[in-house]
Amino acid sequence: PLTLEAGRQFIRWGKTDIVTPTDHFAPRDFLNVVRSEFLAVSGVRAMASTRADTVDLVWVPWFTPSRMPLAGQRWTVQPAAAAGLTLRQVPAVMPERSQFGARWSRTGEGYEWSTSVFDGMNTMPDIVSVPGTVPTELLITRRYPRLRAYGADAAVPNRWFTLKAEASVNTSPDAQTDSYVLYGVQAERQSGEWALLAGYAGEHVLTRRVVQPFAPDRGLSKSVVARASYTLDANRSVSVEAAVRQNLRGVYVKGEFSRARGPHWRATLNGVAIAGRADDFLGQDRKSTRLNS
Repeated sequence: PLTLEAGRQFIRWGKTDIVTPTDHFAPRDFLNVVRSEFLAVSGVRAMASTRADTVDLVWVPWFTPSRMPLAGQRWTVQPAAAAGLTLRQVPAVMPERSQFGARWSRTGEGYEWSTSVFDGMNTMPDIVSVPGTVPTELLITRRYPRLRAYGADAAVPNRWFTLKAEASVNTSPDAQTDSYVLYGVQAERQSGEWALLAGYAGEHVLTRRVVQPFAPDRGLSKSVVARASYTLDANRSVSVEAAVRQNLRGVYVKGEFSRARGPHWRATLNGVAIAGRADDFLGQDRKSTRLNS
């Protein structure tokens, strides 16, 4: 009934896909925002289970930030107000405090739900600018604000699909960053070799304090999200993922084909198309449509 894990590991919470509001122990590599990979964290995780309930306790003594796009590359567009200024990036001050989290989940007949609380740091920074030594210089740094979050998620299957819902109330104990609610509602269906998902990711800002946060999860909110994947055979699969802003100011579509060869090799071909207005999170990268492998 008791599981204890210590060391470098992946810790995933939540049930929704694409935007996962309660997944606070999962920093990501956002060099490519729409094709990001999860990063492991160093910590201790203890899980105690009964027949229907599971209590999950996490302690992470060292902070692992998400990886941001490099300056001058995708999603780091210089604002028009900074035209004519010299921007100089200075090293960020990394938080030194520990992070804690607790999650209680319950599985019953025809439903599954959980509640969670998190006290730590946001893995994604706020972008802070201060005047430099000369009038035309602006110093840019990253500040990782403290985050206290209260979340809940649920999944209810029926004969047609599984309905999933998840929400997190994110607050700032030291009043240095935004307080907001991030949520998602999705329907998922498995049919033969098909896996289909569609839903909505939303956000409600309680208190706005920061002008330039770097938050891909919030940037993908207020959108209709969808994913479809098909397994061709044991070695080949194809998938399509998309997000469309509710005001139609931003959209991205990602397609991927993957094929395994032997026990150690896998080749993946993927393409991403992005469009939108320059004042939209997705629209900032509208000129970077590409095909890569």
